[in-house]
Amino acid sequence: MNNSYLANPLIFVVETLFFLYMVVVALRLIMQWANWDYHNPMVQFIIKATQAPVKFLRQFIPAMGRWDTATIVLLLLVTIVKLLVVGLIAGAFPSGLFWINLIAAELFSLFIGIFTVSIIIEVILSWVTPAGTYNPVAPLVSRMNAPLLRPVRNLIPPLGGMDLSPLFVLLGLQVLSMLVMPLLTGQI
Repeated sequence: MNNSYLANPLIFVVETLFFLYMVVVALRLIMQWANWDYHNPMVQFIIKATQAPVKFLRQFIPAMGRWDTATIVLLLLVTIVKLLVVGLIAGAFPSGLFWINLIAAELFSLFIGIFTVSIIIEVILSWVTPAGTYNPVAPLVSRMNAPLLRPVRNLIPPLGGMDLSPLFVLLGLQVLSMLVMPLLTGQI
């Protein structure tokens, strides 16, 4: 039995757990940017899941303008710890300035993924949510995606009653990822 036999499943579990928490912390940043309703049950979950470390970091890190700097630092710290733990398990650590690129790549990939999934969720909800019903996720993803979808909707009006802006934004996000990720990971 070689070393990767146990390392690969362990890396998968560690990456998944860290990724899920990174998504929650990133959503805490996005909720401030998108002005989400703080009484929404999803927002309350995000706040409760991140409140203890953010409250601790706020003792040392003041807010800068509209952004919660403690949440940004928490996201950076969780990303660094994830990379350290995975590197420890895999027995491979990046060196020098590649750390900065790796952290930037993780965060860039995280936000591209969050916006991609949120646009897909918004499209699916628009198809399956009956008129007159309330879904606590719908207003959140709508407010989150509006700054991305609005400019495309202004350029491309609905065709035959179909809004194609989510398709074009998803294509744009994927192209952006294809252009930026190789630069950050050094795979040019």
